[in-house]
Amino acid sequence: MFGTSGVRGPVGEGVTAELTLSIGRALGSEVSGRVVVGRDARESGAMLEHAFVAGLMECGADVIRLGTQSTPSIARAVEWFDADAGAVITASHNPPTDNGVKLWAASGRAFGADRRAAIERRIENEDYQFAAWDGVGSEHHRSVEDRHRDALTSSVDLADTCSVVVDIGNGTGRLTADALSDLGCTVSTLNGQRDGRFPARPSEPTDETLRGLQAHVAATDASLGIAHDGDADRMMAVDGDGNFVDGDTLLALFGREAASEGDRIAVPVNTSLAVDDAVATVGADAVRTRVGDVFVAEKCAEPGVVFGGEPSGAWIWADETPCPDGPLAACKLVEFVSRRGPLADLVDGVDSYPLRRESVETTDKTGVLDRVESAVREEYDDVDIDDRDGLRVETDEGWFLIRASGTQPLVRVTAEARTETATDRLFDEALTLVESCADTVPA
Repeated sequence: MFGTSGVRGPVGEGVTAELTLSIGRALGSEVSGRVVVGRDARESGAMLEHAFVAGLMECGADVIRLGTQSTPSIARAVEWFDADAGAVITASHNPPTDNGVKLWAASGRAFGADRRAAIERRIENEDYQFAAWDGVGSEHHRSVEDRHRDALTSSVDLADTCSVVVDIGNGTGRLTADALSDLGCTVSTLNGQRDGRFPARPSEPTDETLRGLQAHVAATDASLGIAHDGDADRMMAVDGDGNFVDGDTLLALFGREAASEGDRIAVPVNTSLAVDDAVATVGADAVRTRVGDVFVAEKCAEPGVVFGGEPSGAWIWADETPCPDGPLAACKLVEFVSRRGPLADLVDGVDSYPLRRESVETTDKTGVLDRVESAVREEYDDVDIDDRDGLRVETDEGWFLIRASGTQPLVRVTAEARTETATDRLFDEALTLVESCADTVPA
């Protein structure tokens, strides 16, 4: 039921009011106190939230409803309201046809594997602890915008003000524009009206989807551009010349700035070697996790891990918040630029290696991966294979990773080497394996 980032799927098919009612009942049976609940701007959000809250209250949980908010605001609010758990009705960067539920522990981190499994067991067995007629939960409506905004402005200290364009993507990331304005920046926004149909661009902020932001920044005197996905847990950037900054480079910049001698940063297995090289210049190490912000967050809870991030745009500063916070990342990046100079110059200071990524659509990720694993172990029986999350194959030339997406019907292929020729060779070998295996899986 749960992927790497909660329950997600098409509304009316995989995700229904009945399902969210069941998840609410299961969560209400697992916790005995207060639960914080909010949603992103998707069209189906209110309907699914009503069902989810009904399940919680039916099993005795008191609910604090935050309304339409960014996911990091809701995650932070679990601690702010001394709640036992939190939930966001969201599909994050997925298409507007999708929705889902992400659950948060009292610590502000996403539910781990054990707690997700407990929820699944209750739903499968219909094991709900319904409250008596006079013991049903209560609900209260609260606001968190100002508190999160104050936390953002307190977390950074700009050496100089900047001109920033914020592409909100019709989602819940307006908080970023407000906080940067409070910090004295000149801020303009694109796609600022909340609209869960995401009419301006696809929700996921990528080089392809941010062409409008790139063109706007290039045509103005803006210092940089910021972009969020639908629930603002992700943040990506465009430099002052209008060039998209890839996630590995941002990860290298953030990691090198956050870490010092002896520190560690947490990164997933699909991260570029450029990140290792960048943090090594300050005497720090990058440690690998499974792909997914929940796994990066878990590693960030360990002593000596000061920062964690994913190339997809999730960034975690361990001493400030245990969850990905796109608005915080935006403020940190603007602070970085204000102190270190133009983002384009900072990007030029990060080594880069040829890296290719692509995805193969499939209705049976498990079947494809099973066939891929057999083929990989037969073909690469004399090299190191890391199977903690998909299959990461290390060769003398570089590495490639084949893994199933935790949130979409895709198998992702990534390859990196020191030269373009070697990268192409590794990538083509891996992609051919996946495509041939996908063709053999019954529809």
